Amino acid sequence: MSRTLVLNRSFRAVAVADWQRALTLVYMGLAEALDEALTPYDFPAWVAASSNWVEAPAGFVRSPNLRFAVPEVIRLVRYDRVPHREVAFTRHNVFARDGRRCAYCGRRKPTEELDLDHVIPRSRGGPHAWTNVVASCRPCNLKKADKLPEEAGMPLKVRPVKPRWTLLGSLIPHPRTDIPASWKKLLDLADA
Repeated sequence: MSRTLVLNRSFRAVAVADWQRALTLVYMGLAEALDEALTPYDFPAWVAASSNWVEAPAGFVRSPNLRFAVPEVIRLVRYDRVPHREVAFTRHNVFARDGRRCAYCGRRKPTEELDLDHVIPRSRGGPHAWTNVVASCRPCNLKKADKLPEEAGMPLKVRPVKPRWTLLGSLIPHPRTDIPASWKKLLDLADA
Protein backbone atom coordinates (compact mmCIF):
# COMPACT_ATOMS: atom_id res chain seq x y z
CA MET A 1 0.00 0.00 0.00
CA SER A 2 1.16 3.51 -0.66
CA ARG A 3 1.06 6.86 1.02
CA THR A 4 -1.68 9.47 0.74
CA LEU A 5 -1.31 13.18 -0.02
CA VAL A 6 -3.15 15.31 2.57
CA LEU A 7 -4.63 18.64 1.48
CA ASN A 8 -6.10 21.45 3.55
CA ARG A 9 -9.56 22.84 2.82
CA SER A 10 -8.06 25.12 0.14
CA PHE A 11 -6.57 22.13 -1.73
CA ARG A 12 -3.00 22.96 -0.67
CA ALA A 13 -0.73 20.06 0.25
CA VAL A 14 0.09 19.99 3.96
CA ALA A 15 1.37 16.46 4.63
CA VAL A 16 1.77 12.91 3.47
CA ALA A 17 0.13 10.22 5.59
CA ASP A 18 0.37 6.47 5.57
CA TRP A 19 -2.72 4.78 4.17
CA GLN A 20 -3.97 3.68 7.61
CA ARG A 21 -3.90 7.25 8.96
CA ALA A 22 -5.58 8.57 5.81
CA LEU A 23 -8.41 6.07 6.04
CA THR A 24 -8.81 6.78 9.76
CA LEU A 25 -9.20 10.51 9.06
CA VAL A 26 -11.83 9.82 6.38
CA TYR A 27 -13.63 7.27 8.59
CA MET A 28 -13.75 9.73 11.50
CA GLY A 29 -15.18 12.48 9.27
CA LEU A 30 -12.09 14.68 9.64
CA ALA A 31 -11.22 14.36 5.93
CA GLU A 32 -12.78 13.51 2.60
CA ALA A 33 -11.35 11.07 0.09
CA LEU A 34 -10.82 12.61 -3.35
CA ASP A 35 -10.98 10.74 -6.64
CA GLU A 36 -9.04 11.71 -9.79
CA ALA A 37 -11.61 14.39 -10.63
CA LEU A 38 -11.21 15.78 -7.06
CA THR A 39 -14.76 14.78 -6.19
CA PRO A 40 -15.03 14.58 -2.38
CA TYR A 41 -16.41 11.47 -0.66
CA ASP A 42 -17.18 10.77 2.97
CA PHE A 43 -16.30 7.26 4.17
CA PRO A 44 -19.54 5.43 3.27
CA ALA A 45 -19.65 7.11 -0.17
CA TRP A 46 -15.95 6.28 -0.78
CA VAL A 47 -16.50 2.63 0.11
CA ALA A 48 -19.54 2.44 -2.15
CA ALA A 49 -17.87 4.19 -5.10
CA SER A 50 -14.47 2.51 -4.96
CA SER A 51 -15.69 -1.02 -4.20
CA ASN A 52 -16.63 -1.41 -7.87
CA TRP A 53 -13.30 -0.22 -9.25
CA VAL A 54 -11.16 -2.77 -11.06
CA GLU A 55 -7.88 -0.97 -10.31
CA ALA A 56 -6.71 1.47 -7.67
CA PRO A 57 -3.18 2.91 -7.89
CA ALA A 58 -2.77 2.92 -4.10
CA GLY A 59 -4.26 -0.55 -3.69
CA PHE A 60 -7.33 -1.91 -1.96
CA VAL A 61 -8.32 -2.67 1.61
CA ARG A 62 -10.02 -6.03 1.87
CA SER A 63 -12.04 -7.61 4.64
CA PRO A 64 -14.41 -10.56 4.52
CA ASN A 65 -17.31 -8.20 3.74
CA LEU A 66 -15.70 -5.17 2.05
CA ARG A 67 -13.24 -4.22 -0.64
CA PHE A 68 -12.50 -0.55 -1.29
CA ALA A 69 -9.68 1.62 -2.60
CA VAL A 70 -7.07 3.39 -0.53
CA PRO A 71 -7.37 7.09 -1.44
CA GLU A 72 -4.27 8.63 -3.00
CA VAL A 73 -5.45 12.09 -1.95
CA ILE A 74 -7.57 13.28 0.97
CA ARG A 75 -8.73 16.75 1.97
CA LEU A 76 -9.04 17.82 5.58
CA VAL A 77 -12.50 19.16 6.37
CA ARG A 78 -11.54 21.84 8.91
CA TYR A 79 -7.82 22.61 8.48
CA ASP A 80 -7.01 25.87 6.62
CA ARG A 81 -3.39 26.58 7.53
CA VAL A 82 -0.24 25.64 5.64
CA PRO A 83 2.70 24.57 7.79
CA HIS A 84 5.69 26.92 7.60
CA ARG A 85 9.09 25.47 8.40
CA GLU A 86 12.64 25.92 7.32
CA VAL A 87 14.52 23.18 5.54
CA ALA A 88 16.45 21.17 8.12
CA PHE A 89 20.22 21.30 7.63
CA THR A 90 20.91 17.60 7.15
CA ARG A 91 23.21 15.50 5.02
CA HIS A 92 20.25 14.20 3.01
CA ASN A 93 18.95 17.73 2.35
CA VAL A 94 22.39 19.04 1.27
CA PHE A 95 22.63 16.16 -1.24
CA ALA A 96 19.07 16.91 -2.44
CA ARG A 97 19.82 20.64 -2.78
CA ASP A 98 22.94 19.85 -4.86
CA GLY A 99 21.11 17.30 -7.00
CA ARG A 100 23.45 14.56 -5.77
CA ARG A 101 26.23 16.14 -7.83
CA CYS A 102 29.73 16.88 -6.68
CA ALA A 103 30.19 20.65 -6.35
CA TYR A 104 33.75 20.36 -7.72
CA CYS A 105 33.65 17.91 -10.65
CA GLY A 106 29.90 18.11 -11.34
CA ARG A 107 29.42 14.35 -11.54
CA ARG A 108 26.18 12.84 -10.24
CA LYS A 109 26.88 10.11 -7.70
CA PRO A 110 24.84 7.76 -5.55
CA THR A 111 24.33 9.11 -2.03
CA GLU A 112 26.67 6.51 -0.54
CA GLU A 113 29.52 7.86 -2.70
CA LEU A 114 29.08 11.48 -1.56
CA ASP A 115 30.48 13.35 1.41
CA LEU A 116 29.86 16.79 2.83
CA ASP A 117 32.63 19.31 2.23
CA HIS A 118 33.14 22.64 3.93
CA VAL A 119 34.07 25.18 1.23
CA ILE A 120 35.97 27.18 3.83
CA PRO A 121 37.38 24.39 6.03
CA ARG A 122 36.21 24.33 9.62
CA SER A 123 39.86 24.46 10.71
CA ARG A 124 39.95 27.92 9.11
CA GLY A 125 36.78 29.12 10.79
CA GLY A 126 34.29 28.02 8.14
CA PRO A 127 30.80 27.52 9.55
CA HIS A 128 28.84 24.28 9.42
CA ALA A 129 25.97 25.95 7.55
CA TRP A 130 24.02 25.86 4.28
CA THR A 131 26.20 28.60 2.74
CA ASN A 132 29.49 26.76 3.41
CA VAL A 133 28.66 23.07 2.90
CA VAL A 134 28.41 21.27 -0.44
CA ALA A 135 28.09 17.71 -1.71
CA SER A 136 31.43 16.33 -2.81
CA CYS A 137 32.50 12.99 -4.25
CA ARG A 138 35.17 11.24 -2.22
CA PRO A 139 38.03 11.74 -4.73
CA CYS A 140 37.35 15.50 -4.91
CA ASN A 141 36.94 15.73 -1.15
CA LEU A 142 40.31 14.03 -0.61
CA LYS A 143 41.98 16.20 -3.26
CA LYS A 144 40.64 19.46 -1.80
CA ALA A 145 41.46 18.35 1.75
CA ASP A 146 41.93 21.30 4.12
CA LYS A 147 42.32 23.96 1.41
CA LEU A 148 40.16 26.65 -0.06
CA PRO A 149 38.80 25.79 -3.53
CA GLU A 150 41.15 28.35 -5.16
CA GLU A 151 44.18 26.90 -3.36
CA ALA A 152 43.29 23.38 -4.53
CA GLY A 153 42.60 24.55 -8.10
CA MET A 154 39.02 23.28 -7.76
CA PRO A 155 36.50 26.03 -8.46
CA LEU A 156 32.95 25.42 -7.29
CA LYS A 157 30.46 24.53 -10.01
CA VAL A 158 27.56 25.61 -7.75
CA ARG A 159 27.27 28.26 -5.06
CA PRO A 160 26.03 26.86 -1.74
CA VAL A 161 22.87 28.63 -0.63
CA LYS A 162 20.25 28.05 2.00
CA PRO A 163 17.29 26.59 0.13
CA ARG A 164 13.92 28.16 0.56
CA TRP A 165 11.50 25.74 2.11
CA THR A 166 9.09 24.08 -0.25
CA LEU A 167 6.42 21.66 0.72
CA LEU A 168 7.24 19.56 -2.30
CA GLY A 169 10.76 18.93 -1.15
CA SER A 170 9.67 17.71 2.24
CA LEU A 171 6.81 15.51 1.06
CA ILE A 172 7.87 13.82 -2.10
CA PRO A 173 9.87 10.62 -2.08
CA HIS A 174 13.05 10.24 -4.12
CA PRO A 175 13.43 9.74 -6.98
CA ARG A 176 10.92 12.32 -8.21
CA THR A 177 9.69 9.81 -10.81
CA ASP A 178 7.81 8.11 -7.97
CA ILE A 179 5.29 10.95 -7.70
CA PRO A 180 1.79 9.50 -8.16
CA ALA A 181 -0.05 10.98 -11.14
CA SER A 182 -2.92 12.06 -8.89
CA TRP A 183 -0.48 14.24 -6.88
CA LYS A 184 1.17 15.99 -9.82
CA LYS A 185 -1.75 18.28 -10.60
CA LEU A 186 -1.98 19.30 -6.94
CA LEU A 187 1.68 20.11 -6.31
CA ASP A 188 3.79 22.96 -7.61
CA LEU A 189 6.26 20.90 -9.62
CA ALA A 190 8.28 23.94 -10.65
CA ASP A 191 10.25 23.45 -7.43
CA ALA A 192 10.96 19.77 -8.12
